[in-house]
Amino acid sequence: MSTSIDQAFVKQFQAEVHEAYQRIGSKLRNTVRGKTNVIGSSTVFQKVGKGTATTKPRHGQVPVMNVSHAAVECVLQDYYAGDWVDRLDELKINHDERQVTANAGANALGRKTDELIIAALDAATREATGTGTGLTDTDGMTKAKCLLAFEMLADKDVPDDGNRYAVVGYKQWSELLQMQEFVSADYVGNEDLPWKSAQAKRWLGTTWILHTGLTKVGNLRYCYWYHKTAIGHGSGQDVVSDITWHGDRAAYFVNNMMSQGAVLIDGDGVVRIRAKE
Repeated sequence: MSTSIDQAFVKQFQAEVHEAYQRIGSKLRNTVRGKTNVIGSSTVFQKVGKGTATTKPRHGQVPVMNVSHAAVECVLQDYYAGDWVDRLDELKINHDERQVTANAGANALGRKTDELIIAALDAATREATGTGTGLTDTDGMTKAKCLLAFEMLADKDVPDDGNRYAVVGYKQWSELLQMQEFVSADYVGNEDLPWKSAQAKRWLGTTWILHTGLTKVGNLRYCYWYHKTAIGHGSGQDVVSDITWHGDRAAYFVNNMMSQGAVLIDGDGVVRIRAKE
């Protein structure tokens, strides 16, 4: 038997994995600041401070804003998702094993992408519950918590420019659905949604997204409201596949891999909402 698989098959499989990753892999990648085709083991995101406009005397020099700049490093890691496809098993199944394996690999790498972004969100420290807020962890997702988080973002001059996102779990989504302001069509239309195949909607100038992978500590689910520029995601290599024939196993090994990383750029642009679950 041949020791190599047809190259047309390899190219088609790679295309299917990439398509699956873009379609169903990651929910959060498009909600953060991104860099692709990174060369090296890390990349840098620039954090720029605020400038202040002032007056100047006639014929005087224009005052310098002295805007602060800080470099935030994002370290990339390599991730793999592989599986075996037995040559003779393909004769006994009535589904497209190639597509099944492609979807499984793309889903695994997509979950890893979201894990990296969620870990970066977990590094934030501003919270819409706890001391001084008047809100406790004994409640789930409430309107009071949402409005406080909204105020906390405004307090730091986080832009209300259509790039705000909130990510919550299933329990919190169910609680939000009990709020008239969240569910009423008078507030948001379906045509505004960027993800037609996902549970998402806009409220308070923010795209709200349902996610199953948010961090849970004890009985508290960590939900987040953030601006796109507050989190950085770097990719040195988007999803690629490698398929090799192993004669000693009479099977193909299908390996999907990528090199990515995520980092918290600006903690002022992220607010954590702890909700009892």
